[in-house]
Amino acid sequence: MSKSKENQPPIPRRRIVILGGGESGVGAAILAQKQGFEIFLSDKGTLPDKNKNELKKYGIPYEECGHTIDKIVNADEVIKSPGIPDKVALIKQLRQQGTPVISEIEFASRYTNATIIAITGSNGKTTTTTLTHHLIKSAGLNVEVGGNIGYSFARLVAETNPDIYVLELSSFQLDGITDFRPNVALLLNITPDHLDRYDYKMENYIASKFRIFMNQKSADLAIFNGDDENIYNYLKHKPLNSKGKSVYFEKGENESLQIGRSKFDLTDFKLKGIHNTFNLTCAILAAKRVGVKTDQIRKAIQTFQAIKHRMEEVAKINGVTYINDSKATNVDSVFYALSAMTEPTIWIAGGTDKGNDYEPLKKLVKEKVKTIICLGVDNTKIISFFKDICPNIIETNSAKAAVAEAKKVSKPGDTILLSPACASFDLFKNYIHRGDLFREAVMELK
Repeated sequence: MSKSKENQPPIPRRRIVILGGGESGVGAAILAQKQGFEIFLSDKGTLPDKNKNELKKYGIPYEECGHTIDKIVNADEVIKSPGIPDKVALIKQLRQQGTPVISEIEFASRYTNATIIAITGSNGKTTTTTLTHHLIKSAGLNVEVGGNIGYSFARLVAETNPDIYVLELSSFQLDGITDFRPNVALLLNITPDHLDRYDYKMENYIASKFRIFMNQKSADLAIFNGDDENIYNYLKHKPLNSKGKSVYFEKGENESLQIGRSKFDLTDFKLKGIHNTFNLTCAILAAKRVGVKTDQIRKAIQTFQAIKHRMEEVAKINGVTYINDSKATNVDSVFYALSAMTEPTIWIAGGTDKGNDYEPLKKLVKEKVKTIICLGVDNTKIISFFKDICPNIIETNSAKAAVAEAKKVSKPGDTILLSPACASFDLFKNYIHRGDLFREAVMELK
């Protein structure tokens, strides 16, 4: 005689293990709990108090300061932080035993039917993501923004129910997708960055960025940089499944932008430089794709505010302009920042070098930079490369000291530009911490 349903053991819940307790991991944990999974979160380091309190609030079991392997290897699926490389022994072990290891982006995408606009690129992601969200939100549409900025995608899916998500995505996040499919995908550019994660092979990094398009279908839209050689060469051998739209850089500084039959006034647009005109063009195409009208876009352009740590004008003091571009953590970002400078520039640079090649900056520094202020523990590479181009180089080891030295050598009409070209981890928690301390030091001059 078969057992009655009442006497049968309950079907065990699927077990999800989350590696990493940052915003991405906590968001994934909240969403997994909402979906009824058994959850365990493990972090090799110390969790911020805010994140621990949130996990406790939801009753989510966790550990910090190390991984208990037995509690991890029995997972049905593992969601890993984008900061954890695939070559880590624990990740290799999980994959060898057949345990799926995915990103929080992949996990979150399973639980929403909203339209997804996904944006990646070596530079300009945050600007374009923020612009796209602003254009759509200003039109009165129900939209949320997150991913690699602000709230994680998983948290947004757990706690909101919009019609549209606008997501900034890094290559690390894209590495962990399998079925994630954005309805609109933007690839802004591909320049050398994070190559230590890709065996120092540019082709591996390029392939990672192109994963943003891999699940798109003919009904979807792919927007990409038509001037980027890496993108052009990749597409020659691996064409898109979706409808492709290439965007090119406008030549020169223009006060208006023409897209198809529509013209947009840029007189009051807060972001300067041809790279930001390019970013705006991509944002406009994405917004139009989800139904935003031309007149609505025109109004939204005028109300857009500058983004913190991205060519952010902090103050103008005694005729000297102070600009916070702390998010410029690679050479390509600095190239565009210096290109936008129209006044003699005091350039604050340095930090944790990521294998930088400063050659693309040589001409710009010679033409525009009067003094380089180094802000880092080891400034040897910057000094060695630029000493014959810009003889006036000063070393500092704090944001306050950098601002003080920059003020000493500045004159009315100069611009002091923090655009580091390097990661921030030698002296600061992250680029935000670096930019905040720079801003504080500038405001103390008033």
